[in-house]
Amino acid sequence: MDITSDSKEIPASIDACFRAVIEVESYPAWATDVRSVQVVEHDAEGRPLKVAFRTGAFGRSASYTLLYDYSDAPHSISWSQTAGDITSKMDGRYTFDRGANETTHVTYELSAELIVPLPSFVKRRAEVKIIRTALDDLAERVQSHASDELADGSLS
Repeated sequence: MDITSDSKEIPASIDACFRAVIEVESYPAWATDVRSVQVVEHDAEGRPLKVAFRTGAFGRSASYTLLYDYSDAPHSISWSQTAGDITSKMDGRYTFDRGANETTHVTYELSAELIVPLPSFVKRRAEVKIIRTALDDLAERVQSHASDELADGSLS
């Protein structure tokens, strides 16, 4: 299995990073290329379990449904694709580890396959762009959310 990954230090707690990732309904407001999100099913704790996404990237629109696994929460969250219109596989994982100076070291792994095969270098370039954009968007979301909470006085 071909997995592409990248990491980023985010100046926030593991819990803050994990919460931002599982707040899937808010993705269209901050995640580049995510157009819509529909939670199809929640788990026993109310977290999104099965989620339908519509995204736009590289001039194309794609729809896919992911099934989330929280067995190592909040230290990681993984997902596997259950349906897709242009992808046959969109499996991935975020891993959250304590970093230096109260940061979180976030790693994003992705293994994707299109229904129509692409040359491996083109596929890898697309995966790297998706991962880097996702990590940058997540860092921005977590930092702006923390700033909003500080401004509201809701952090103790």
